[in-house]
Amino acid sequence: MAFLIGLVVGIFVGLAIIVGFVRCENARSKLRSDLAATIASFARMTVEDSRKLLPPQYYPSWLAASELIKASVEPILEQYRPMILASLKFSKFTLGTVAPQFTGVSIIEDGGSGVTMELEMQWDGNPSIILDIKTLIGVSLPVQVKNIGFTGVFRLIFKPLVEEFPGFGAVCYSLRQKKKLDFTLKVVGGDISAIPGLYDAIEGSIRDAVEDSITWPVRKVVPILPGDYSDLELKPVGILEVKLVQAKELTNKDVIGKSDPYAVLYIRPLRDRMKTSKTINNDLNPIWNEHFEFIVEDQSTQHLVVKVYDDEGLQASELIGCAQIQLSELQPGKVKDVWLKLVKDLEIQRDNKNRGQVHLELLYYPFGTENAFANPFARNDPLTSLERVLKSATNGIEGTENGNAITQRRKEVIVRGVLSVTVVSAEDLPATDLLGKSDPFVVLTMKKSETKCKTRVVNNTLNPVWNQTFDFVVEDGLHDMLMVEIWDHDTFGKDYMGRCILTLTRVILEKEYEDRFELDGAKSGYLNLSLKWLPQSIYRDS
Repeated sequence: MAFLIGLVVGIFVGLAIIVGFVRCENARSKLRSDLAATIASFARMTVEDSRKLLPPQYYPSWLAASELIKASVEPILEQYRPMILASLKFSKFTLGTVAPQFTGVSIIEDGGSGVTMELEMQWDGNPSIILDIKTLIGVSLPVQVKNIGFTGVFRLIFKPLVEEFPGFGAVCYSLRQKKKLDFTLKVVGGDISAIPGLYDAIEGSIRDAVEDSITWPVRKVVPILPGDYSDLELKPVGILEVKLVQAKELTNKDVIGKSDPYAVLYIRPLRDRMKTSKTINNDLNPIWNEHFEFIVEDQSTQHLVVKVYDDEGLQASELIGCAQIQLSELQPGKVKDVWLKLVKDLEIQRDNKNRGQVHLELLYYPFGTENAFANPFARNDPLTSLERVLKSATNGIEGTENGNAITQRRKEVIVRGVLSVTVVSAEDLPATDLLGKSDPFVVLTMKKSETKCKTRVVNNTLNPVWNQTFDFVVEDGLHDMLMVEIWDHDTFGKDYMGRCILTLTRVILEKEYEDRFELDGAKSGYLNLSLKWLPQSIYRDS
């Protein structure tokens, strides 16, 4: 009897628990649905809708927000102000009545130390923005920014996670991806095209300001709880060493003669971080061979941008083409040799026109590695990262007699040595003779010293084999170049067949390598070379 009573009671208790659990789950499901509907409603809210919900004393007026944004953005615009303008400020700035819509939310795992949320935002606003610009000749123009359309992904990082309310110490926000930014410029009561180059200059300044003021890895940190959050701030993580070697087959922008190309390189479009090469006059295949150094703050997302322009003298330079490479493609401590195709616009990838190519040599060194240096920004010498790395192997460190102080003698890096070049063979050379063959030979030239060597002539072949070795004494290996040209021997002269240009960076670091090089300026053909470096001295006292 007692058993039956216990069984009945157990059944009723079990049913009660099941019913209670189902009711609880239904209630939680309803709450989640209501919350999702509420969030969706907030995403569709307009300014007037939000005013109906919030009392005036708690409502952050658009005017106050506009004044705050205006005060924050104006210094950035001034920093990016085109050189043709004397000033660039806002005379009016209001955000309008249309609030942004959030069309997607995603959570990214952060290893337990924080929470990263990404919000996809769309804003087709009706702001009233008027720029007050003054040209160098004293002309003042009110320029209206109209038809703004923006789509992007904002990143919010809640970090570090703490036990206190609200559960995190600070929040970082940044524009992780700018998918679209459209706007038009119009002179109030006039035509902005009346001043050549003004529209492009102002538009570029606005885009650069947006790109660098809030676009990832740039982030704004807002402390929520008291504490030190300096580790969340943007900071350097490494150095990118760039050698701008050359360009080829550039589009000619001049009616008479050829373009006068120069290059602008940057990771972030800050004026003090953008590097400009020298101008090579009247040449569509310029050779620069220039070194530049850049600060890297996030190798996983940042990229190097190269823009090649035609120097027009007193007039605004004309863009020939641009290219970029993701720093995540670089292996730390290893030289990457790349040819990048130039395009008209980095954001529009449907450009099939041949605008030429640019040749770069890239070397990334993160801080904290065994070959890196503790604080490169504290040094007061003009050495590049690569020079410092080479110098570190033999750089003398002297201690005082009592051992209490250590000083480092400053040395000027001069990479001297002997470059041994073996011209092995060539393949698939273009025919220059009437019978479909050639009589090729190779001329090797060190650019700085102009020292030349020449192979023997191999008759009647398009696949010659030389296996000849030449030694060059090099006085400044980091800044010299080897030019290898192939010619066809004729009784009454010679015909040019193509060339390849090599920097010495790779052979200095690797000591020895063999490779197959495509010929520039030829319809076909490859050259097989073997290079070896024998160092004589790495530095001398300054």
